[in-house]
Amino acid sequence: MHLVAYLKTGPTASYASAWRHPASPLDDIWDAGRYEHVARVLEAARFDAAFFADGLGLPDLYKNSFADFIGRGGQTSLLDPMTVLPLMARVTKHLGLGNTISTTFLPPFQIARSLGSLDLLSGGRAAWNVVTSATDYEARNFGLDGVPPKEERYDRADDVLTACCALWDCWDADAMVMDRASGVFADAGKIRYADHVGPYVRTRGPLSIPRSPQGRPVILQAGSSPRGRECAARWADMIFCTPATKTDAIAFRADMHARLAARGRDPAGCAILPTLSVVIGETESIAREKAAFLDSLIDPELVLASSSQLLGVDLSRIESAEQAEREAGNQGIAGSRDRMAQLARAQGISFAAAVRKPRGLLAGTPATIADMMEDWLASGACDGFVLPPTVFPLTYEEFARMVTPELQRRGLLRRDYAGRTLRENLADPG
Repeated sequence: MHLVAYLKTGPTASYASAWRHPASPLDDIWDAGRYEHVARVLEAARFDAAFFADGLGLPDLYKNSFADFIGRGGQTSLLDPMTVLPLMARVTKHLGLGNTISTTFLPPFQIARSLGSLDLLSGGRAAWNVVTSATDYEARNFGLDGVPPKEERYDRADDVLTACCALWDCWDADAMVMDRASGVFADAGKIRYADHVGPYVRTRGPLSIPRSPQGRPVILQAGSSPRGRECAARWADMIFCTPATKTDAIAFRADMHARLAARGRDPAGCAILPTLSVVIGETESIAREKAAFLDSLIDPELVLASSSQLLGVDLSRIESAEQAEREAGNQGIAGSRDRMAQLARAQGISFAAAVRKPRGLLAGTPATIADMMEDWLASGACDGFVLPPTVFPLTYEEFARMVTPELQRRGLLRRDYAGRTLRENLADPG
């Protein structure tokens, strides 16, 4: 199976109030060692990759203020992830390294140059979590009144991705010569213009960044709306999803496989990865006790502020999924709205109650957690998992020490990396 870590440049990843846990360090957020350490841990645990979720501002949807979200410790980017990814590349040899970058706000040349540089520095291990951005507060930071309609955002994403690929393809793999004797630094005949002119963006090129060992960064995408799924079917090498149940995950993967096949792509070449949040204990009772302690730290206002940011609407005054979708307008993430509706249906609770619940946790022994992961894999629900930390970096340290050996014993996870680039390791999980 494939494993990808979900990271933030801040103390909270996805589980509300986890920064309050005594094992969660707060004094090293601006220390390079924090990011180097987790990179080493994830590579030792044989993860395919790690990527940083990113947000372009402070969410102020809940009660028309950012006070609850940042004041109570929400999922915030306190650093630009592109500043720490090269640090992680220096201390690893195989781990894929990804960043979240918006196609709605940033021009393709800037995106291609930044990711192309990371791809070269890491020896071909860069990944791009492609997002179209879904909140007006982010749009206003880039001089817009609000985000464009979803269809337009995805049309622009297609155009930006096409432009970036054209820029990454400006250089042949052997264009760099660097022959002192002949005085030939680069073979200019193997470098060309991109000359991309699309409906939303245009860029001439050539990119000044040579071709990386994997050709271009791996694409990770998480669109769950019909238009988002079409975008993923066209571009993604990995698809990140957030289903509430195994049944929902099976349905999502089947739908994506049909869309991939319709585009002439081999569904086996695209990894479908639902999120999984775990609490690991040496015994079941220890795991339950650890999960209960995490639950005791939760700030209900932060849960609601976080859900508001995901759905693009102030949930302090919303009672139904239909009302949330209607009042969100162009804002909100369809996958998050779907997950909360699925949770309400699965647990027989109202949508209003579902948005007030923290992320679900799987608490158990290494064997129990491996049982669940194996069951989902064998049932056709996934090709692996995206794992956020419940407590950073403790979750990953415990996973590496206890769950990775169990998965390896069952033949479900590589014992070593088969390739040198992220693309090679996705194609051959070992």
